Amino acid sequence: MPVPLARVVRSGLEESIHLGSVVVADAAGRVVAVAGDPGRVTYLRSVWKPLQAAASLARIGDLPLSEREVAVMAASHNAEPIHLEAVRGLLERAGLDESALRCPPDRPIDPDPDRPPEPPAPLMHNCSGKHAGMLLACVRAGLDLGSYLDPAHPLQGEILELTGAAAGAPAAAVGVDGCGAPAAALPLSGIATAFARLPEGLGPSAARVVEAMRAEPYLVAGRGRVCTALMEASGAVIAKVGAEGTAGAAVLGRGMGVAVKVEDGAGRARDAALVRALALLDAIDPEPLASFAAPTVLGGARPVGELRADFSLA
Repeated sequence: MPVPLARVVRSGLEESIHLGSVVVADAAGRVVAVAGDPGRVTYLRSVWKPLQAAASLARIGDLPLSEREVAVMAASHNAEPIHLEAVRGLLERAGLDESALRCPPDRPIDPDPDRPPEPPAPLMHNCSGKHAGMLLACVRAGLDLGSYLDPAHPLQGEILELTGAAAGAPAAAVGVDGCGAPAAALPLSGIATAFARLPEGLGPSAARVVEAMRAEPYLVAGRGRVCTALMEASGAVIAKVGAEGTAGAAVLGRGMGVAVKVEDGAGRARDAALVRALALLDAIDPEPLASFAAPTVLGGARPVGELRADFSLA
């Protein structure tokens, strides 16, 4: 069963509890630590992006890409100028413009208050880097562009095949993600196993994605985002969060993967649980990440409490 992962305390009273599960697995697929239910099946959402990027990169082949371009393929970005520049670079390499993107129009996750708001556009969707990478892969491999989001498309089949190899089992279900791309579902134990294998066990394209995420963590998310903050704080971790309270991380050099699912889908609890899990594994120092590990609860614009992730791993 899921367990309490995070508690919201306001003025000394426990106001809310976020239930969920955290699973740690090794590259052999063994669950080595857990809080909650390792068999909980959930859609990976954007946690899937490093594997999706790896499959796209394998089709892109020997075309030289910058670290920023590879990192943004695995991103849920803020649509800051640095992110949009990298996405445009991928499209230009494919000989395409923004009209080729099939993700829905959107606004930036974290808009710049010093810039006037822009109308929604597919380029500003947080998944546009993933889509641009898929389009470039299709151009390079001579695959159909119009149907690149169809689960029956060859590229999507290759992504699912790589995911099954990473998790040690095929996807339990395939649905539709918020951006329109396929969404795979796995048990948390499989997600953790995939991240444990991601750095070294899934071939050169996956290794290239990992190195790009380490080299350019700001491209993976941006300001005020836990993925970027974790990877900037520790070169020994790669991390990727997703919608509906999902997160995954790899502890590099130790062959461990981490998967998080918050039952109510709350991002604040997801971020705190991910930081807590990595701290319990001695993979990070949580102090520089306090704004994610224990975000402040405000009352009358002043601190009156905090969200606390205080679970243990068995």
